[in-house]
Amino acid sequence: MADPASTKPFSPEETQRILRHLQTPTVFTNMAAGWPALLWTAERLSHCLGDNVLRFRLGRKEETNTPLFETQCSYVEARLEDFLSWTRDRAGPPNVGPFCEYPNSEYWAYADYKYIAMLFEDRPSMFEDVKWSDFGFEGRDGRASTLWVGTRGANTPCHLDSYGFNLVLQVQGRKRWHLFPPEDTANLYPTRIPYEESSVFSRVHVVHPDLRRFPAFRGSRAHVVTLQPGQVLYVPTHWWHYVESLDPVTVSVNSWIEQEEDDVERVGEAVTKTVVCAFKRDDADDWLNPTEDGVASHQDNMRSVNLALRACVQRPNEPARDRRDAGPVKRDSGGQIKDRIKASVAFRVPFGPHLIPVSPETTKHLEVKSQEDEEERGGGLPRCRPAGPADETHEELLLATITTNDLLDCLLHPDVISRVTELLLERHTGSRSSTDHV
Repeated sequence: MADPASTKPFSPEETQRILRHLQTPTVFTNMAAGWPALLWTAERLSHCLGDNVLRFRLGRKEETNTPLFETQCSYVEARLEDFLSWTRDRAGPPNVGPFCEYPNSEYWAYADYKYIAMLFEDRPSMFEDVKWSDFGFEGRDGRASTLWVGTRGANTPCHLDSYGFNLVLQVQGRKRWHLFPPEDTANLYPTRIPYEESSVFSRVHVVHPDLRRFPAFRGSRAHVVTLQPGQVLYVPTHWWHYVESLDPVTVSVNSWIEQEEDDVERVGEAVTKTVVCAFKRDDADDWLNPTEDGVASHQDNMRSVNLALRACVQRPNEPARDRRDAGPVKRDSGGQIKDRIKASVAFRVPFGPHLIPVSPETTKHLEVKSQEDEEERGGGLPRCRPAGPADETHEELLLATITTNDLLDCLLHPDVISRVTELLLERHTGSRSSTDHV
C-alpha cells in the first residue's frame, strides 16, 4: 500500500513556495490525504471526549439582513453526545439536557474550541492527527489549531483577522465561504463593536445585504467556494470571510499562521483595545465579545501599547520563517494590501486539479435579491426583517444622532489605525526615551 505522504501533489518545500506567492484564496484538494484528522467526525470525537464539554453558540434559523454577532447569541455547555442527540431529534427539543430550550427546527448550534491542547490533554497523541508539517510548517500540529463543530445554518459574521493567514481543513460536511479582498474594506463598513481582539467585523450581512443602508457593498467582489471534506482552504492575510455550514453536522480544523508583519498589527490592536475600553467601559450594551476575558484597565492597555511598540522596533531584520517571498506588506490609505517587493516574479503558481483558485463572483445577484426582499417574495424562508426604519428621509438622516459606536467606527477604521500605528512607530524610533515609561 502506498504511503499517503508519497502521493501528495506537492512536497512541503513546494507548498511553502506556493503559499509565499498566492495572492487570492485557494483550495488544496489532496494535501490532507492520509491525515488521521480526517476521521474526526463528530461521532468519533464524541467517543474520544466522553464527558468533556464544549461551549455551543446558538442562533435562530431566520433570514435577516443584519449580522448575528456573538453578543446576540445564546450559549450552552454540552457534551458532543448531547449535541448529536439534539441534532437527531426530529420531533422537537429533548425533554432533558442542555439543549432542551432550543428546538433544532428553530436554532443552529456552533462550537469552536480554540485550545485543542486543553480539550485533548488526556489524549496528546491526537495532536499528531493534524499534520500542518505537510504544508512546510514543521512541528505544527493539533496543538496550534482550532476545532469547529456546527449544524446546518451555523455561521460566523463577516470579519477579517488582523494576524497571519489561515489554513482550514474540512473534515465532515460542507461549508460555504464568502471571501472579500482587503481592498473591499470600504465597501464592507468595518466596525470594532462588538470588540474582539484581532477581529474586524463587517456591519453588512454579506449574504442578505441591506443595500439601502450599505450601498457601497454593491462594489464588493465576493469569492465564494464550498469547501468539501478533505480539502484545505488558504485564506490570505486580511481577507474578509463569512462562513456558513451547509450540512446537518460539520467539523473543521484550522490554524492561523504567524507572519513578521503581525508585529505591526499588534501595535494597532493594542491601540484599538485602549480606545474601545476608554470609550465603552461604562456602557451597558453588549459591546464586548464573549470570547474576551474582561475589560482591562487603562494602565494595562497602555502597557500593552508600549510593549507592542518595543517588540516591533526590536524585531530582527532577517526574514522570519513564515514570511512570504513577496516581501513586507502594508495597508495604504485606500485600505489596500499591496506588495512592496516582487521577488522571484518568474515563479508560476501550479494551478490545476490539486490547487484551485477561488474566483471572484459578481455581486449583482445580491442586489437583485435585496430588491426582491424589499418588494415581495414568494414562498421559501420568511421575508428579511429590516434592520432599521422602513423609510428614512434625507431630513431624518440629517437629524440622526451620532452614537459612541458611530464615533468608534470612524476612530478605529482600519485605515485610521494603520496611520496611527505609523505615527507611533515614528515617534518611538525618533524619541525612544519618551516611551520608556508606562
